[in-house]
Amino acid sequence: MIVRNFNDKEVLETTYIAHRGAVARMVLTSQFMKAIEFLAYAILPPGNTIEEHIDPVEEIYIIFRGSGLMKVGEETSEVKEGDAVWIPVGEPHSLENTGNEETFILVVAAYP
Repeated sequence: MIVRNFNDKEVLETTYIAHRGAVARMVLTSQFMKAIEFLAYAILPPGNTIEEHIDPVEEIYIIFRGSGLMKVGEETSEVKEGDAVWIPVGEPHSLENTGNEETFILVVAAYP
C-alpha cells in the first residue's frame, strides 16, 4: 500500500508550474501505477489560465474548489466545484479561473 498526503515531502518536491498557469504537484506517478500515468493536483489563482495544450494521455479534471471556463476541443463550458471533465487523448484543452478564489483541480491521467 502507498499512502500519500498532499503535504508529504515527496509530493511537495514535485512542485511545478503547469502550462504557465497553475501550481501543480504529482501525488502518484507511473513509477507506482501501471495503467494510470499520474494523479496530481493543481491550484489555479484567480485570473490565471492553464494554457491550451495537448497531452498524449486521456485526463479527467475534477474541480474540488472554485470555478472556471474549461475548453476541450471546440467546446467551452463553465465548470464549478464538484464537476468532472473528461479530456480525450490528443484533444487541446485549457482552463481559465474566472472566479474570485483559487480553483483547486485534481487531475487523473491515464493511457488510452
